[in-house]
Amino acid sequence: MKKTLLVTVIAILGLATSQAQDIQFGAKAGLNLAQISGDNTGDLDPSTDLHFGLMAEIPISEKFSFQPEMMYSGQGSNVTLNYLNIPLMGKYYLTKGLSLEAGPQIGFLLSAKNDNLDLKDLYNTVDLGVNFGVGYKLDNGLNFSARYNLGLSDINNVEGFSDKNQNGVFQLSVGYFFF
Repeated sequence: MKKTLLVTVIAILGLATSQAQDIQFGAKAGLNLAQISGDNTGDLDPSTDLHFGLMAEIPISEKFSFQPEMMYSGQGSNVTLNYLNIPLMGKYYLTKGLSLEAGPQIGFLLSAKNDNLDLKDLYNTVDLGVNFGVGYKLDNGLNFSARYNLGLSDINNVEGFSDKNQNGVFQLSVGYFFF
């Protein structure tokens, strides 16, 4: 896990130095509407939680940008799953300010709790997914986005348990680019 995180940070910093004069840095926060889907999940309730973190936008061309992020994200269902997510988003600007976003995400499980019971050993420590969304950025740095994270990997880590479950998270965010 530490090696994967280190490689990701080095890649982001490498891209960042190539276009340093145009990079914007910011923060964002918002609401998660999360659900666990897959086998035998009919009795699991959706979860409402928060996400917050840091982001950078690196222009590639007039229409394309790369937006790496590092986000805390509360997810799960009857069990609260807290992740450190690293989305690597590609952005295509349809018009000034309005963008379509898509990209992979790696999530590192920070904790898994149900009624203050630590259940982290029952879940995989890494969660892979893909994000799709839309965003709008104002000239003053304020931005808004709606995104869906589709979990691709099985989150269960119980030997002999054949059910396969994935995270699904709809996110509404407000952010601000500082410079």
